[in-house]
Amino acid sequence: MANQPERIVELSRQVERISHDKIASIVDINQQARYLSLNARIEAARSGEAGRGFAVVANQVQHVSEQITDIADSLRQELAGSIADLIALGESTLGEIRAHEGRRLADLALNMIETMDRNLYERSCDVRWWATDAAVVDVLEAGSAAARHHASQRLGVILDSYTVYLDLWVADASGRVVACGRPARYPGVVGSDVSHAQWFRRGMATASGSDYVAQDIDVEPRLGGAQVAAYATAIRAGGQRDGKPLGVLGIFFDWAHQAGTVVRSVGLSEEEWGRTRCLLVDANYRVIAASDGKGVLADRHYLQAEARRGHYQNAEQALVGYALTPGYETYTGMGWYGVVVQQPSDRFG
Repeated sequence: MANQPERIVELSRQVERISHDKIASIVDINQQARYLSLNARIEAARSGEAGRGFAVVANQVQHVSEQITDIADSLRQELAGSIADLIALGESTLGEIRAHEGRRLADLALNMIETMDRNLYERSCDVRWWATDAAVVDVLEAGSAAARHHASQRLGVILDSYTVYLDLWVADASGRVVACGRPARYPGVVGSDVSHAQWFRRGMATASGSDYVAQDIDVEPRLGGAQVAAYATAIRAGGQRDGKPLGVLGIFFDWAHQAGTVVRSVGLSEEEWGRTRCLLVDANYRVIAASDGKGVLADRHYLQAEARRGHYQNAEQALVGYALTPGYETYTGMGWYGVVVQQPSDRFG
């Protein structure tokens, strides 16, 4: 049912081709009949009285041939106009349906990126809140083994309640990790040097406790090569907003699992899922999540994006709906897009 307009246009063009070919054949055969009639009249004239009856027949053939010509011309004109109208109507209907479907895909793409934005907004709140936790501040101010143990326990309790995270790290001002929430699962974290990591350097540079850092999606070797969205902010003296930076709290969102759930939860029918791919791409069009799991952090999906939200048909005739991150509350977004790519239904059935 979904591809009926395409089928109507296709059949209309097929009828146009068939009618053109058949009328051309009629005209060709009729032309041959005219030549035969002319030759017959010539022979009848040469035969004199004996050929008079044959001339009557030849003249009648000429008359019938002229009628066939008139009918063929009329048929050509009438069919050409009707078929052209039918094709135009089919293409117009097809254009309207594609525009409607394109807007729907763009709406789905917007819903997808909005869901992600709201999720990541919560992460930006979490990191600023937990950086003021007494145990987190104390581990950098006291620096004792007991403080480190207590901080790890406290981070572990947080992780038990916030299952969207892989781990939480506390790094001192030199970039050495002094506590994490899952030391047993990730034994190489505590004591490691993260001073060159962007999330650490940018976190130390935050102006106040109201600020945070959000990193593009990356792979973290210390967390088993997992895909993470890292958030960070400075841990400040006394847990005060304007306190001196003592180190950095880094939190690592379980990106692959959480983003995978978002792109696989788009409101599509079972039939549509067989020909549709849902993506999240970053500001550089790098694929950071895909409903089919292909090309994540490896491929780029460039967009013909002329507005914050829209749709278009690509070179492969697929319909593409996209939406730029609108952000949510204090999370302004990172230039990411939600993208829905849907192949024509006639390719799959």
